[in-house]
Order: sequence, then C-alpha cells, then structure tokens
Amino acid sequence: MKTLGNDDPAAVRNAGAIDLSTLQRYINFWFSSSLDLFGAEISSNAASYFANSLKGRPDEARFADHIAADQSLQIELPDGQGGVTAEDVPMRSAINEVTRAAYIRDCGTGLGRWNRLIGEAGYDFRFNLPSLRFHRSLGAWAGVRTDPEGRLISDEEWRLRQGDWLPSAGDRAFVSGLMQRVVDPGKMAGWIAPPEIGINNAPFDYEYVRLN
Repeated sequence: MKTLGNDDPAAVRNAGAIDLSTLQRYINFWFSSSLDLFGAEISSNAASYFANSLKGRPDEARFADHIAADQSLQIELPDGQGGVTAEDVPMRSAINEVTRAAYIRDCGTGLGRWNRLIGEAGYDFRFNLPSLRFHRSLGAWAGVRTDPEGRLISDEEWRLRQGDWLPSAGDRAFVSGLMQRVVDPGKMAGWIAPPEIGINNAPFDYEYVRLN
C-alpha cells in the first residue's frame, strides 16, 4: 500500500500483495481456530493435571497462590436458550481458560504492533481480534453462532455473513496463487519483504548468484 499509495483491496491484490481486509479474515480464522487448542473452558482433566504439576499457567511466578485449590474464575457460557450466563468455576477446572486468556493478551500485543505500523504508514485501518466466542469448534462455544464481536446471531445470519468474516474459497485461491518465484535481478516476490540492506552492504540488485 505504501508503494502504491493506495489501500483499495483490488489495487493491492493486482500488485501481488494481500489486502488488509483479507488479512483480517485470516486473523479471524486462525485466531479462533487456535483458541480451541487450549481445550474446554471447564475441564476435570486440566484440574487433575494442574493438581499433579503436569499442567501450569504462563508466568506462574506472578500468581500468589500456586495451589489454586480454593479459588474460582467466572466464565461466560451459552445458556442454551439464546443467551449468555456467568458461572463461577473452580480455578483448577478453569486452568484452560486461564492459559487461553494469556494467549489472547499476547496476540493482542502483536496485533497492536501491526496496527501501529499501519498508522505510521498513514492509514486508518485497524486489525481486531475476534471474540473468544467466535467460530469455535471445541468447548462450550462450539457450534454457537456469533459475530466477531461475540454477539449471538441466527444460523441464517451466519450463512449470509460468514464470507465477510472468514476467508472464502476465492480468498484461499488468491493467497495460494501468490506463492510464485521471482528470479529477475532487483525484483522481489510480493510475499517476501525486501531487505533493508544487502549482504556486505551490496546494492539490492547485486548479482549474488549467477545462473548460466
């Protein structure tokens, strides 16, 4: 976008790069998918593993109570009637949710750096992490239809709008098609960031390798 002086998605794609709105859809997909890796919100297995020192929390040293036998954590869960309820869960049984929350904070920090760079380039676009309720396949929120903000929606609205929130077949085909080699001197494939400086301070178009 900086090179083009244009953030129009079609123009960015025609230049061989990925537009920001497509990146947001991929963030929605991969972030929500990775949240499932932490397990269910309430887990007796997690409680047992924690009690036997087989499962821990990130940065355990910052917690005052390392036993967590008498603590609880309030977790928002679907109530089965189209609403949301808050449930106090024993901390050990909620360890998956504790580690998931730490991961979400780390992802938010990384996304903040991206947004800062976009702002410094003069664009107003901002990436956002979707709600932990969104597009889940495991745990209490598995199969519950919500928008990226975590608002519960109907199956019909999900069907109509999922292409706005998640990568479409066209998005996937476009991204896969970007992985094309470029061998001309002084040129760089659109999916590789050019180096700030060449090896041994050589110019960008230096002939590092001769192909005869």
